[in-house]
Amino acid sequence: MHSFRRNDSRVTLGVLALAFVATLIGGALVGLLAAGAGDLSGAVSAFDPYLLRVARFTLWQAALSTLLSVLPALFVARALSRHPRFFGRTLILQLFAVPLALPALVAALGVLALYGRAGYFAGILSSATGSDWPGIYGLSGILVAHVFFNLPLATRLFLEALQAVPTDQWRLASQLGMGPAATFRLIEGPALRQALPGIAGLVFMLCITSFTIVLTLGGGPAASTLEVAIYQALRFDFDPARAVALTALQIALTAVVVTLLARLGADMTGESSLSVAPRRYTTPSVAGTAFDAALIVAALAFVAGPMLATVAAGLQADLARLVGEASVQKAALTSILLAFVSAVLAAVLSLALAMARRALALARRNGPRSMLEFFTDTGAGFVLVVPPIVIGAGWFLALRHLGTVFGAAPVMVAAVNAVMAMPFAIRAVRPAYDAASERHERLAAQLGIAGWNRFRLIDWPVLRRPLATAFAFAMALSLGDLGVIALFGSDSMQTLPYLLLARMGSYRTADAAGLALILGLVCLLLVFAADRLGKERTA
Repeated sequence: MHSFRRNDSRVTLGVLALAFVATLIGGALVGLLAAGAGDLSGAVSAFDPYLLRVARFTLWQAALSTLLSVLPALFVARALSRHPRFFGRTLILQLFAVPLALPALVAALGVLALYGRAGYFAGILSSATGSDWPGIYGLSGILVAHVFFNLPLATRLFLEALQAVPTDQWRLASQLGMGPAATFRLIEGPALRQALPGIAGLVFMLCITSFTIVLTLGGGPAASTLEVAIYQALRFDFDPARAVALTALQIALTAVVVTLLARLGADMTGESSLSVAPRRYTTPSVAGTAFDAALIVAALAFVAGPMLATVAAGLQADLARLVGEASVQKAALTSILLAFVSAVLAAVLSLALAMARRALALARRNGPRSMLEFFTDTGAGFVLVVPPIVIGAGWFLALRHLGTVFGAAPVMVAAVNAVMAMPFAIRAVRPAYDAASERHERLAAQLGIAGWNRFRLIDWPVLRRPLATAFAFAMALSLGDLGVIALFGSDSMQTLPYLLLARMGSYRTADAAGLALILGLVCLLLVFAADRLGKERTA
């Protein structure tokens, strides 16, 4: 038995990472409190019927989105589980992972290309309603887009819960001759019920903090959520008092939801890793197989539709002209540079927290966790309680007194996007570092190898792929994000999502479709690269 130094340099790096996150979030909260204190009566009076209506709509659309996403996902996951081997099953599961990689703005354009006033289904919908199809803006558009994102996610998570059922239970069900009803009641039902609260809570959290979807498809004040109302209060009305009131309510709601999710044990990153399906010994009936096939085909059509519409609409644009435009080139270069910095920062911060957590765990041995160890373990999740748009709003209010709001845009976008990606990045880094430490910690201590030499000689060979996975995923998230740049963007500071939104606002739909195709393909390539690196690491 050997001792570990509590003054380990890894702990110092973890403290610095926590200080960065705390400064970013704390600075935003200070900015909000200062603005509220400067106009206390205005902030109090902002709690008016409008604010309550926005809060009510936020909860209502999140509840409806959760119901419409989770309920069908139960049946689709069961259908996929009942047929563990059929042609195209792996492709379907891969396709269900694509919405997780698509920027929300790209998906919104795909929904509009299908169901909008001039969408591919406009004629069919006009015939069905007996009048001109008005489009899908408002609550209906928000719900369709949220289900597009969350139905595949919930399906994969439910399927993961079903695949965790021990093979012995399926074998016993076959030996006892259980039918579909008994199998569902005794085996599938309990597994799904156990997973349901956490999955439903996660989807609700994603919908309650939705910004880009509501901004793009909400269609006006009647369909605004708290985050969109914060953006409108700052960028259009410039009403800091209302922004503070909206932000306080948003933080309160997300804190309650995150606390409930933690109690339910939900996966806060919404990531699922599907292994090869275990062998099942029960055979569905012909009617059951036909019903399952219909469910899978319907879900596949719903998820694939906006993707195909995005590709079709994008290919109709003059891509060569778009790529040659100076504004597009500048926005693309800005996006790549900011995403690169954000991804590097996310990977470094995640690694620092993982290293510090491991060092502190080794130092305490079997004693209770210290507060520092607790924060290194949970620090990456702070952004879930204080969403990016809230952080951006706080710093927007703080920096306006210095006259550097738009000058600080690159720093704010890179920093907030890095912290936003940390919950995902740390999932790739922490298991690999813990495993490497388990193998090499004792030998490194005996040889006196620490600090940079330890990282270069021992840790880096093991962590290259996990860090590359974290980097690629964080870069994809940053490239497609609209939240912070929507507040800090300007004519001189544009990213591809910001430019895409501007082209939509000026009704240059063909250009917007082309930019969406380019942005979506780049983000998908990055996420697929991250997925491939992760699989090679665990193979």
